[in-house]
Amino acid sequence: MVRIAILASGNGSNAQRLVEHFKAHPRAQVALIGCDQPGAGVLQRAWDLGVPLYLFSGAQLRSGEVLRELQCQRIDLVVLAGFLRLIPTHLVEALPKRIINVHPALLPRFGGKGMYGMHVHQAVIAAKEAESGITIHYVNERFDEGEHIAVFTFQLEPDETVESLAGRIHRLEHAKFPEVVEAVAKGLRCQ
Repeated sequence: MVRIAILASGNGSNAQRLVEHFKAHPRAQVALIGCDQPGAGVLQRAWDLGVPLYLFSGAQLRSGEVLRELQCQRIDLVVLAGFLRLIPTHLVEALPKRIINVHPALLPRFGGKGMYGMHVHQAVIAAKEAESGITIHYVNERFDEGEHIAVFTFQLEPDETVESLAGRIHRLEHAKFPEVVEAVAKGLRCQ
């Protein structure tokens, strides 16, 4: 069975959705939730869901300690779900095409350092885009530049607000991200 680690920095609703998905479709297992923020909501979600939690610092991520923990836990696939730190080169090289992320916009536009959460939605609305969506991609050493796995789009409403766009993106992430993670995990299982 493919063992998944989720890395998250915030509230953790995508992490919760992934855990629930794999409990209902046990083709893979969320074996660990890692978090770099001691006050993040994902910590309580991990506890409530009964998933082992690993709290770490940015220094531990950069030093290789996080990679060693992932290796000790026999993690096959790392899923970023609202994780805001840049993944270091040593981790990307150790897990090629085994780290994936969901971005709340259509890359390559509205990606890069600082483009997360409401910042992304504000930029999309300010640019008067006709559509938005999510991009699920492999992670490389740069923010939001990895190879795309899947893109899901929708048309913006004429009266779209930052808040309504954020809600629509979140619902799309909850619906599609677990399916794509499952497909990637299935591909790993077949190797």
